[in-house]
Amino acid sequence: MANFGGHAIPGTFFLLYGLWLAVKHTLRHRWRKGKTPGRPKAPTFLRKMEYVEGGFMMFAAFVGIMVEQFVVDGPHARLYSGGAWVKLMNWQHSTMYLFFGIAGFANVTSLMKSMPLGIDRMSISLALFVEGFLFYYHLHNRPLLDAHVHTLLLVPVFVGSANAMLQVFLRDNIILELSLACLFFLQGSWFYQIGCVLFPLSGPKWDLTLHNNVMFTTMCFCWHIAMALLIISIVALLVCSIVKRVSGESRNVELGMRNTTNSSQKALLDDTDED
Repeated sequence: MANFGGHAIPGTFFLLYGLWLAVKHTLRHRWRKGKTPGRPKAPTFLRKMEYVEGGFMMFAAFVGIMVEQFVVDGPHARLYSGGAWVKLMNWQHSTMYLFFGIAGFANVTSLMKSMPLGIDRMSISLALFVEGFLFYYHLHNRPLLDAHVHTLLLVPVFVGSANAMLQVFLRDNIILELSLACLFFLQGSWFYQIGCVLFPLSGPKWDLTLHNNVMFTTMCFCWHIAMALLIISIVALLVCSIVKRVSGESRNVELGMRNTTNSSQKALLDDTDED
């Protein structure tokens, strides 16, 4: 959709997904290091997280497609009518959502033992590549600033696609995993920024031909990178500290139960000796 909402919807999805990846991969990393409480039960819990992630992606993709197709001025599932294409921008957005829905489905099916390892990461890489491919040809004859802010979006998209493809071969690499979370979060925040630049909710409209605005948005993109790194790092540290605290409490309880059991056994043996 050519309005603020059309950029806020994918922006919200990418922000939430970036935060989700940060939490999930930090938990998995802690479990791999053997520091999470209830270690035998952790794999089941992590598998359930994968189902939730895949289901969320499919649901978000479905909502995105429905919104793009059936808003008041949408194409309503008509691609060609009256000798002309119908709302191709909406169709491009719908196609982007479609591939993220496919990635969600692949994420769920990857939990089956018969599926090849890495299909979930490859599907995410493909979805990001399709997103970047569509946006690259989304900019023809657009004003200078409009084309520039969309071109900047291609940076996290294509880098994220390469990152996800690397994870097909380099599994369980926490640096790559958290980097992908940062790139998704960066996409989400920049979608909101694009919406604010092209469709401001208040104040004067931006001059789309002014070069100084191009310079500012480039600098602003760097600020978004710093913000994404900071927020994902804070989330990862919070998850680590919470897991460490819970793990410590669990060990204390376990040690207390062992001491109580040993004391009871010792007392019982003393009573037996006295008899």
